[in-house]
Amino acid sequence: MSKDLHPATDPTKMGLGRSIAVLTSGGDAQGMNAAVRATVRVGLYTGAKVFFVHEGYQGLVDGGDHICPATWESVSMMLQLGGTVIGSARSMDFRTREGRMKAACNLVKLGITNLCVIGGDGSLTGANEFRTEWSGLLGDLVKADKITDTEAKKSSHLNIVGMVGSIDNDFCGTDMTIGTDSALHRIIEVVDAITTTAQSHQRTFILEVMGRHCGYLALVTALSCGADWVFIPEMPPDEDWENHLCRRLADQRSRGSRLNVIIVAEGAMSRDGKPITSDQIKKLVTDRLGFDTRITVLGHVQRGGTPSAFDRILGSRMGVEAVMALLEATPQTPACVVSLSGNQAVRLPLMECVQVTKDVTTAMAEGRFEDAIKLRGKSFENNWNTYKLLAHINPPDVKSNINVAIVNIGAPCAGMNAAVRSAVRMGLIQGHTMLAVHDGFDGLAHGQVEPITWTSVTGWTGRGGSMLGTKRTLPGKILEEISKNIAKFNIHALVIIGGFEAYVGGLELVLAREKYEEMCIPMVVIPATVSNNVPGSDFSIGADTALNTITATCDRIKQSAAGTKRRVFIVETMGGYCGYLATMAGLAAGADAAYIYEEKFGIKDLEVNVQHLVNKMKTTVKRGLILRNENSNANYTTDFIFNLYSEEGKGIFDCRKNVLGHMQQGGTPTPFDRNFGTKMGAKSVLWLTEKLRECYRHGRIFANTPDSACVLGMRKRALTFQPLSELKEDTDLEHRIPKTQWWLKIRPIMKILAKYDIKLDTSEHTDMEHVIKKRSPLGK
Repeated sequence: MSKDLHPATDPTKMGLGRSIAVLTSGGDAQGMNAAVRATVRVGLYTGAKVFFVHEGYQGLVDGGDHICPATWESVSMMLQLGGTVIGSARSMDFRTREGRMKAACNLVKLGITNLCVIGGDGSLTGANEFRTEWSGLLGDLVKADKITDTEAKKSSHLNIVGMVGSIDNDFCGTDMTIGTDSALHRIIEVVDAITTTAQSHQRTFILEVMGRHCGYLALVTALSCGADWVFIPEMPPDEDWENHLCRRLADQRSRGSRLNVIIVAEGAMSRDGKPITSDQIKKLVTDRLGFDTRITVLGHVQRGGTPSAFDRILGSRMGVEAVMALLEATPQTPACVVSLSGNQAVRLPLMECVQVTKDVTTAMAEGRFEDAIKLRGKSFENNWNTYKLLAHINPPDVKSNINVAIVNIGAPCAGMNAAVRSAVRMGLIQGHTMLAVHDGFDGLAHGQVEPITWTSVTGWTGRGGSMLGTKRTLPGKILEEISKNIAKFNIHALVIIGGFEAYVGGLELVLAREKYEEMCIPMVVIPATVSNNVPGSDFSIGADTALNTITATCDRIKQSAAGTKRRVFIVETMGGYCGYLATMAGLAAGADAAYIYEEKFGIKDLEVNVQHLVNKMKTTVKRGLILRNENSNANYTTDFIFNLYSEEGKGIFDCRKNVLGHMQQGGTPTPFDRNFGTKMGAKSVLWLTEKLRECYRHGRIFANTPDSACVLGMRKRALTFQPLSELKEDTDLEHRIPKTQWWLKIRPIMKILAKYDIKLDTSEHTDMEHVIKKRSPLGK
């Protein structure tokens, strides 16, 4: 990624004289429109001409009106729509050589040599085939007098970039495909609704979700709702699964559970390759256990509805990367897919990804199921391992004589309870006694500590807020009482779940180790706050739920503005001094500006924004959306900005303001927060168990090294433990934010998509990465 390799070109001139066509193919997925919108706007920003291809590859073959120029305004208001606005079709014609010749002829006539394809692996493989045949197709077209030699020379090479749009998340090499997160939102809405009715009647529910060849949706759903069993194609159940399943269900009932949930991927099969159907499972449960059992097949509901905030941001970021990849491609560059790994945009060779995706199918067919799960990638493997640990084990009879306490600190947020539940269960599986501390450090000082059991956390994954109760009090002034209670309840390790206060509180406990020996126990901080401002982690539990709440509200506000015309809304978001929510919601809701503390702004910037809106009102898009982080500036308050815009916009547009407030902290957690919380909770307790072994000396636990008190955080592509004391240097304690924040780099994308004439830094390139090499041992 060095700056010397790529001299920074002027991005607004990169596309001059070039033409890009964008098409969506195969099954639709929510978020495709965000990708189309970003591709069009960034393409136009670079000076290129951009064309829509309607109805996928069929439109490419039919030509005519199906391939038409795209304008800035033509992609307005499509960000919040599910499906694909430009249409998708499965094309038989494109599979024939004549069909591809027609398609090539249509592209050459329009001078289009760059194709951006959004679809599944079939669509992307087709695109690559088209590219490899290109010169042959042109030769045939010249022979048939369909195009001239000059036209053929001008279009001698076709560049192709793919974006994976598929709700199944079945494409290897990519962490998340466009549409997966939204499909999970639909599934979880149904699961939540069904659990209430199942509990009322003590029923067993079998939910069938999509995923013919890939169990991702089923697996994450099972993790997110704490299902009793999951059937996925990658890992069929063991031979004696019928008895095992019935034993598990009966066991759950005997523990006082009023419902059972079984998740089935539509492609589920047994070890000998025979399908396992929902009806088969229902018959088994009804015949053997006599439980009242119901089946719900979700079907196409999963593809529908509005895209989640994550899918909109994913689509938008991929669109930007795709245009850059197309314009930088040379005839030697292999066709690539743009994708997300952790929070990094990456480019991967298309055919390597397709190869690994095929290898999974082969592994499954040959019964190499462990390999199939590994080939699916790190994220899938982690999900599977966490699921296995949490679902399949009864707590051991042998106790470890270790007491682990769990406490929630700071403001409540969605997903905290999921982390508590998995930490409690993981601790019990390790043989520990788990203790719940109510009401934060206050509760620890006042002895509000009690044992928490396996069944007491049942159903917690889907609950918002904090079931343990939480407070903002820091431990600094009550250390004496806290240390007494650590001794009284014989606490050997501490899990602290919360926001910035959890980090600062943890730091205060570490500093107190010198004076109080009781504090010399392993501790772990799990970041959970809507503000996403905890040092040591790129994401915190709760931020995704808040982001979706803000985005949904902004959608409604935009709808209102679109109806009344010439209206600008100013919306204030939470986040303390951290601009994460305002920035990401700005990208997801298509805002014109987002004011944040990290990016200083003055009266000149405000003038530019007002002028920008004045110009916008002259186009067909007669509405504006401005986001402001609550602490972005002490003097330029939301009222001030509202008054300024109202005055300057007199006669051109009128203003309204909305302060979203505490609704951002509430609500049921999104699938991401449930899954993230579950993984973090489980991982934290496994780490503590390991640390306790290291710190056990002469019959007691003594931990006073910096690495015995860590923040568990998501860093780029992995969950890592970082000592609290080391993170201090990277923390602005006064403003309660980390000094370096990854998401500031994607702010320019929001401005470009809102038609600001700014320079995008193209010096930091995403170079092509290889997928096959990373996985080579498995291929043998």
